[in-house]
Amino acid sequence: MIPTEDASARKREIEDKLKQEQETLSFIRESLEKSDQLTKGMVSILSSFESRLMQLENSIIPVHKQTENLQRLQENVDKTLSCLDHVISYYHVAKDTDKIIREGPAGRLDEYLACIAKIQKAVEYFQDNNPDSPELNTVKARFEKGKELLEAEFRSLLMRYSKPVPPILILDTIGGDEDMEVQEDVTLEHLPEAVMQDIICISAWLVEYGRNQDFMNVYFQVRSSQLDRSIKGLKEHFRKNSATSAIHSPAIQTKRKETPTKKCPSSSSSSWCLPLFSSCDPCDSPTKAQNLLKQYSQHGLDGKKGSNLTPLEGFEHDLRGVKHLSDDKHGAACLSLQEALDNLMLEGDNIISAARRAIMRHDYSAVLTIFPILRHLKQTKPDFDATLQGTAASTKNKLPALITSMETIGAKALEEFADSIKNDPDKEYNMPKDGTVHELTSNAILFLQQLLDFQETAGAMLASQVLGDTYNIPLDPRGKRSNKVLGNLQLNLSNKAKVYEDPALRAVFLHNNYNYILKSLEKSELIQLVAVTHKKVEGLYRELIEQEIQNYQRSWLKVTEHLTERNIPAFQPGTKLKDKERQIIKDKFKGFNDGLEELCKIQQGWAVPDKGQRDAIRQAQKRVVSEAYRAFLQRCANISFTKNPEKYHRYSPEQVEEMIDKLFDTSA
Repeated sequence: MIPTEDASARKREIEDKLKQEQETLSFIRESLEKSDQLTKGMVSILSSFESRLMQLENSIIPVHKQTENLQRLQENVDKTLSCLDHVISYYHVAKDTDKIIREGPAGRLDEYLACIAKIQKAVEYFQDNNPDSPELNTVKARFEKGKELLEAEFRSLLMRYSKPVPPILILDTIGGDEDMEVQEDVTLEHLPEAVMQDIICISAWLVEYGRNQDFMNVYFQVRSSQLDRSIKGLKEHFRKNSATSAIHSPAIQTKRKETPTKKCPSSSSSSWCLPLFSSCDPCDSPTKAQNLLKQYSQHGLDGKKGSNLTPLEGFEHDLRGVKHLSDDKHGAACLSLQEALDNLMLEGDNIISAARRAIMRHDYSAVLTIFPILRHLKQTKPDFDATLQGTAASTKNKLPALITSMETIGAKALEEFADSIKNDPDKEYNMPKDGTVHELTSNAILFLQQLLDFQETAGAMLASQVLGDTYNIPLDPRGKRSNKVLGNLQLNLSNKAKVYEDPALRAVFLHNNYNYILKSLEKSELIQLVAVTHKKVEGLYRELIEQEIQNYQRSWLKVTEHLTERNIPAFQPGTKLKDKERQIIKDKFKGFNDGLEELCKIQQGWAVPDKGQRDAIRQAQKRVVSEAYRAFLQRCANISFTKNPEKYHRYSPEQVEEMIDKLFDTSA
């Protein structure tokens, strides 16, 4: 039974909680009543707002529609007025353009063509809308007059600016030599860029709107005549002035060197740049052009003076002009340049024949003149193809056939050159007495360096020939070809070195040649080219160089072997030596002195052209000999082996080092 006091406490607790809950319930009811009042107020406001919006919409929509209709009407009126102005303008075209048409297009071609465009539009309008009107006849007559004046201006420009180019200016443009003396009163006037642009604009208009191709015959007649006269003048110049042309073309450089970049000639003169010497690349070296011109114009590929030289670039310039003057539908008109094309093919055949003769003479450097020609012909082939579209197959195939022939003869030259390096005879009288770089090495490297300028052409040439397949030419046949040349060169040098009886001179000779090859590879792009198929070529040559240095150092063993402890008697300081023991020490001193003098005398006349290598070899030799000599002198310092020590102790260690410092120096 629960005690009475606990029950009373429990009752009071329940009553307190009940009272709290009643108060909470009362508060909630009051909150709900207020929320209902607020909701009713908000609903009333929104209903009023909706009513007002409907009234506003009913008022605005009619106004908006009315405004839209008014704007449409305004636009229609503006368009009608614009159309009326446009139509009325056609009736004034004849009057507005009369003065400009009568005065002609000279000096204001753009304005003149704009006037003709207005006349043409007027003709089209009257033909479509009022074909019986007198205005149609008026604008038609004005259009025909404008066309006639354009054709007359086309002929006038060609006749005025098409002049044969003096041979000396052609040579000057090719060479680009600042030291060349050219007459100041002679200027190259060969279709300036502004004139060419006017001719192109006129021809484009005549093709599209003039419905007349007679202007193309005018172009072919005038330009072909001037081109032919320029070619004949240049040939005549070479026949009569081969000696003079040699003056204007400096002698062929025997060493490949960098030349300052010069700006290409202006467009008026660049049209006569020979492809032999330029692709009009602003980075091309003018020295290359002069050297090749010297080879070709004075002696030719076959060594004969007065060799003919055709300005191929001039022919290409006119082909480009034809390309601008006519579209594909009129390509057949290019037959008018058939004679010039035949001349181009004839000159190409002459170059190939001369190259064959050069190969027969084993004059492979002369064949290098084919590479710039071939590169240029391949670069301009798209222009030829586009211009000669529509001609007979025999005409279109002439240039590809010429390119193929040049690739064949060039690949043959490269192949035979590599073989000639391998088979160069070992002639004793032709070997350098001082062991310096052999002429075969320098010539082979020079050939490869010159070939670098045309590596893309040479690579494509080899890749396109069966010759390349025979020797498993990889994706980059140039690297393979360079490796073959270097491999043949290394083999031949090894055979040539056997001519030397002295093994040390043999080592110096091979060292110099290997070092020259490595330095030449590093100074040019040849190292990257060779690395295509032989990634360790640089390390290989360094190993060969180090091996030959070691072979050379063996020659000093006959000097340093006298300084060893072998046969030196054991003794105590102050001990008197026997005669035999004294003689051993005397012989060692004498052997060292005689060997040192002999080697220094002989090797002083040898050559190590590379200063870095020369100093390194001397330093290494000084260190070995000096250390051994000092140790020997120290061992013999307290030995009394002779009454005349200065007779045997001729040189101090410092004097020995000075003697070694004079190795490979004929002036010492």
